[in-house]
Amino acid sequence: MTLRSAAFLCAALLAACAPAGAPEVAERRAMYTGDLPPMRVFPAARATAPARSNAAIAEDFLDLTFQLESGRALPVFTRFEGPITVRATGDLPPSLSPDLDRLITRLRREAGLDIRRVDAGRRASITVEAVPRAELQRAVPQAACFVVPRLQSWDEFRRERRGARVDWTTLRARDRMAVFIPADVSPQEVRDCLHEEVAQALGPLNDLYRLTDSVFNDDNFHTVLTGFDMLILRATYAPELHSGMSRAQVARALPGVLTRLNPNGRSGGREARGPTPRAWIDAIETALGPSTSEPRRRAAAREAVEIARDRGWRDNRLAFSLFALGRLSLGAEPETALAAFLQAGGLYARTPQTEVHEAHVAMQLAAFALSSGQATAAIDIVDANTDAVARAENAALLASLLMIKVEALELIGRTAEARALRREALGWARYGFGPDAEVRARIGEITALNPRNRRRPS
Repeated sequence: MTLRSAAFLCAALLAACAPAGAPEVAERRAMYTGDLPPMRVFPAARATAPARSNAAIAEDFLDLTFQLESGRALPVFTRFEGPITVRATGDLPPSLSPDLDRLITRLRREAGLDIRRVDAGRRASITVEAVPRAELQRAVPQAACFVVPRLQSWDEFRRERRGARVDWTTLRARDRMAVFIPADVSPQEVRDCLHEEVAQALGPLNDLYRLTDSVFNDDNFHTVLTGFDMLILRATYAPELHSGMSRAQVARALPGVLTRLNPNGRSGGREARGPTPRAWIDAIETALGPSTSEPRRRAAAREAVEIARDRGWRDNRLAFSLFALGRLSLGAEPETALAAFLQAGGLYARTPQTEVHEAHVAMQLAAFALSSGQATAAIDIVDANTDAVARAENAALLASLLMIKVEALELIGRTAEARALRREALGWARYGFGPDAEVRARIGEITALNPRNRRRPS
């Protein structure tokens, strides 16, 4: 099989679990028609502590806390002062309540927050409201989910969304926050929105592409709160800080706060990561954004790679540029795609902090291997990355990797192993992809990668 043919067959798989605004692929090659097992969920887990120095974490804290994603500066530090309550309202999907309860438990245990859930009919510090996705995106097309200050409901937001009440730069302390998430998406998407938006309601409002171990990064590789994120939230609510402090005041207090909270971070200096220029961010957003032609997206991804190389980056930002280029080049330039994935994977493999990033690249390479009949190579790639994906609690990616292994096992005649593993993969797919029809379509796409299934239905 040619590389171009393999790439064409892999292309439909990408939208299933690629981060950061993956373009949808309209064509569906096959539908899985077998039985679906119960949905799997991840057990309670505790995130690992960040590996960077406190000097670097202090710089990250300031940039996360005193600037919005748009680049606008925030004049003062803000947080909730006192106990925090959370309620959930709207047309709640079944998975929301248990995932919200797990999140609140983690915030109490790992971030040390005085936070609890209250009934939907009571006033709360943070209101999580589930809204139909179409309605949410009509109001804010570029956001999958979002948080706004001073409000308690979607109706309020529709009335106030262009007014001063939702202007973060006028905030001096946090009293009421509203988090809006889509009600009709997969359980994983609901959970991901809960983690990032509740965390932003509590603390940082910015995202930084330079971060490798945080949900506060628009590359969206991490989708549940990490050890770094919990440290940032714990520092946000440290007694040494309070709402109304200036950036300079917070900067003076942070070394002592972080020494107390993260004593292992006292050694080492400030890593030289440098700022992320607006030109690179614009190129990445064009490459991954909606309403842009495929040639323009590929050109923007190449521009991001060029900017990263011109600035001498060898970090996750160059790797992400290459990953975007690889994803966008699959259908038109498979040789470029494969080369970009291999380079991105090599960069991500340099540090344990980017193991889940590396796993996203590995999924693409495993799909290439399966499509071209290299079953043993596909199995080896999957086996090397499944633990990292499970630690990151990414059910969509885990299901995709496991199903690639299923098809590879089938290809070399290990059918009993394949049968047992398929059931596990389908359980993760139900959490990662949601509705049964979507699960069947996604699994059908992976089944079609198996050379033996090219001319027969799944």
